[in-house]
Amino acid sequence: MSEGSGSTKLAMDGDCQQAQLMTKKEKEKAKEAKRLAKLEKFQQKQQAMTQKTNAATDKSSVEHSSNEKFVIVIPPPNVTGTLHLGHALANSIEDCLTRWHRMKGHITLWNPGCDHAGIATQVVVEKKLWRQMKKTRHDLGREAFLKEVWKWKNEKGHYIYDQLKALGSSLDWDRACFTMDEKMCRAVTEAFVRMHEDGTIYRSVRLVNWSCSLRSAISDIEVDKLELTGRTFLSVPGYKDKVEFGVLVSFAYPVDSSDERIVVATTRVETMLGDTAVAVHPDDPRYKHLHNKWCVHPFLDRRIPILTDPFVDMSFGTGAVKITPAHDQNDYDVGRRHNLPFVTCFTDDGLMTADCGPFAGMKRFDARKEVTEALKRKGLFVEVVDNPMVVPICRQYSNSFKSLLFQPVVFCSRSRDVVEPLLKAQWYVKCDEMARKAVDAVNDGSLRILPEFHVKTWRNWMENIRFIIRPNYDADGKFWVSGRTREEALQKASVRFNVPKENISLRQDEDVLDTWFSSGLFPFSIFGWPEQTSDLKNFFPGTLLETGYDILFFWVARMVFLAQKLTDKLPFTTVYLHSIVRDAHGRKMSKSLGNVIDPLDVIHGISLSALHEQLESSSLEAAEISRAKEGQRRDYPDGIPECGTDALRFALCAYTGQGRDINLDVLRVQGYRFFCNKIWNACRFTLMTLGEEFKAEEVFKLSGFETMVDQWILSRLSTAVHLCNEGFETYEFSKVTSACHNFWLYELCDVYLECLKPVMLSGNEHTRRACQLVLCFCVDTALRLLSPFMPFITEELWQRLPCSPGKKADSICIAAYPDESKFPWKNEALDENMSFVLGIVKCVRGLRADYDLTTKTKTKLFLSIRDADDVEFLSKCADIICVLSNCSSVEINADMPPTGCATFPLSNRCIIHLLLEGLVDKEKELGKLDIRAQKVRTQLAKCQEMTTIDNYQMKVPEEVQQANEEKKRQFQVELEHIVEAMAALNSM
Repeated sequence: MSEGSGSTKLAMDGDCQQAQLMTKKEKEKAKEAKRLAKLEKFQQKQQAMTQKTNAATDKSSVEHSSNEKFVIVIPPPNVTGTLHLGHALANSIEDCLTRWHRMKGHITLWNPGCDHAGIATQVVVEKKLWRQMKKTRHDLGREAFLKEVWKWKNEKGHYIYDQLKALGSSLDWDRACFTMDEKMCRAVTEAFVRMHEDGTIYRSVRLVNWSCSLRSAISDIEVDKLELTGRTFLSVPGYKDKVEFGVLVSFAYPVDSSDERIVVATTRVETMLGDTAVAVHPDDPRYKHLHNKWCVHPFLDRRIPILTDPFVDMSFGTGAVKITPAHDQNDYDVGRRHNLPFVTCFTDDGLMTADCGPFAGMKRFDARKEVTEALKRKGLFVEVVDNPMVVPICRQYSNSFKSLLFQPVVFCSRSRDVVEPLLKAQWYVKCDEMARKAVDAVNDGSLRILPEFHVKTWRNWMENIRFIIRPNYDADGKFWVSGRTREEALQKASVRFNVPKENISLRQDEDVLDTWFSSGLFPFSIFGWPEQTSDLKNFFPGTLLETGYDILFFWVARMVFLAQKLTDKLPFTTVYLHSIVRDAHGRKMSKSLGNVIDPLDVIHGISLSALHEQLESSSLEAAEISRAKEGQRRDYPDGIPECGTDALRFALCAYTGQGRDINLDVLRVQGYRFFCNKIWNACRFTLMTLGEEFKAEEVFKLSGFETMVDQWILSRLSTAVHLCNEGFETYEFSKVTSACHNFWLYELCDVYLECLKPVMLSGNEHTRRACQLVLCFCVDTALRLLSPFMPFITEELWQRLPCSPGKKADSICIAAYPDESKFPWKNEALDENMSFVLGIVKCVRGLRADYDLTTKTKTKLFLSIRDADDVEFLSKCADIICVLSNCSSVEINADMPPTGCATFPLSNRCIIHLLLEGLVDKEKELGKLDIRAQKVRTQLAKCQEMTTIDNYQMKVPEEVQQANEEKKRQFQVELEHIVEAMAALNSM
């Protein structure tokens, strides 16, 4: 019976849990359906608004066709995936600037586009192919693989543009382009041919970063360097077991015709199969007898010379260095100096070459283990020790022996493969003359780089660039010709070699330039270069280039190089470099950390489970997905709240004041969503206050009936207009957002609207009309100030705002941006006096909060004022103080404040007395104050104790001492206030 009952109970519990689970799932499903319906409605409204503003923009462009131009090109996002918050920052800044210039009546062009991204896209598409078809690009062949790339581009490119539209980006969408479009490819071909013909582009065999996994050379920007402290096992693509790194292997080479041995050390023992020399310092007495002698390679039919070279550090290790010219930059330089053979150990896909004897055909890291074991069998293995790997600060090779041994493990950031230095024939660009011109452009002011602290980096890179005047190594360059067409190439070859065309066989190089070359042409190739089109004439050079500081050299420099080389013009006159977006913890955005966020997920909100689903459909490995989910659970336990486009844009621009890095907290973005709510409510109150019959004047001017607070808000508006224009002109976007935020929140809403209410209820007709005009003018102006950052809410509200007939533009996006020359109401004396008033209000509110007085509780306020001018001004402001501090009356310089007042000395200008008698529970408040006093005394005692340790003045940094003194002062002041408050209560 009991068992049956238990079973029944368990079954019932299970059914209940399942029912609860189903209910939860159904709720989530219903919530998601509601969100999607809301999203669809939002997108329809957004699309309609965008079409309207686009039409208004086109009309404005025609009307202002002779005006100043503002031309900017988008840093074309890679079609490798979707946009993240870093892209959202860039586009928010670019759109704000474009909208500001448009509102100033300038002709604006903001050109959209996407970049094919070369290797980055190749890797992503290859991963997709392997996941779906278990095939590589080599299996498909070039043409079929290119079709897959275009298919990927069409899928991702559309979503990227959808993201940009959702961000409110007012791009010229009919000009959208892709770096593999026909006109762009034509520009690349033309640039290559011209630069090859004049010798700027040449072919050379040189060490490159080679990814065996990708079978491709990769640029420095694609390389990450991993610091190891010692022996470490790492996962490498193509290997089942982890591979050992972070060790230094010592082994001996037998000296020919001798019993002697010479010991060398390496972190890559498999490269000893490519050794062609052993180097010692010419002055090292230990090896003088071995000068010009030979070593015998233990595995190959090869004798290795013992040569002398001053680059060797005698004091480090054994003082003898193995030389592998084909796989190390230092060794390469030694090989060139001593005319050594260059023996390549690895094939393009990471197998040992035929020159490696018994190890030929092995995978490179399998050969590492086999070579070590073979050395042991021959008695040539000496030892293996931990070897800390040092990450170089700059990406230049050092010529010291120490740096030769302590090399970083270098990874390809795309494939996570270990990169090999490999000798390859590649196409290179001479940069010396172009770099000199780029430095001169900055020095003479024709090119501005902002913020200015980046100029030092620019000069450092340009002045220390590796200048290549001639090929380092014969690379069959004389056999290559360049042509715009196959026929042109054939004609050039025929002339060069004096051979009939029909006797010439052409082979096109399939691996020429990386993605940075085509994107370097972007500012003028989008306008049809090399053809002299009307667009090229009208819109090139551009005005501004806005991008992240991390690609100053990799992209910005290349655009400057190529534009000056090919057009003899700078591509733009100003470069603005924005900060890098990191997560709230200061970490770099990484998919495997789960902190890469789609801007649309911040705009529309997303649940934690939906974030997890995104990870599961990504190309991450299972272990990375698990780690990323944990990161998301930690950072977004309740998902990401819906913040809206305007709040996200505003937050990102506000963050630019942080400096080089932005630690983005989504909760702060949500805070700006609440700011949007405040703006909405302020405008709703404005419309109610104005009424349906209200009509604004043709031109706003003072009527003479304005109250003091009217004059003050106009003064504050004038200041906001000045700060906003100044911020845009100097690219200090946080100054603009701060000015808008302060005016709306702390001046218009917190002060002016509150002071307006009693005037509208009891003021005379002329005063009410004056207030209405000031209110309408302030809201209209403040919406236009805010419009570049918050295009959607400002458009919606501005369209509802009553305006004078015939004066309203079709859209706020082409309404005139407030010009400070038309805002003459700045009144510093009034601002200062009102600041004094608001200081009193803030203090009274603080006292009311201290004593838990509700908003319904009115109390009397007494002010003791010394200065006669202050008395006169405050007497005029008594009503303002009453309204804002929720007091029933204000008395200034009464004979004696009554007993039962809380007293607070605001400054030497004013002492505040707030009547509390009969309004508070005396014993309860005394108890609360006593607890606060004890807490402050404890904190003060701890602070004082810290300053009494032995040798405090000597041990503790001066800035810490100053901070401790400031803490003590604050605790003492707080304690004094508590004591005064308790005295006031006791006097009741």
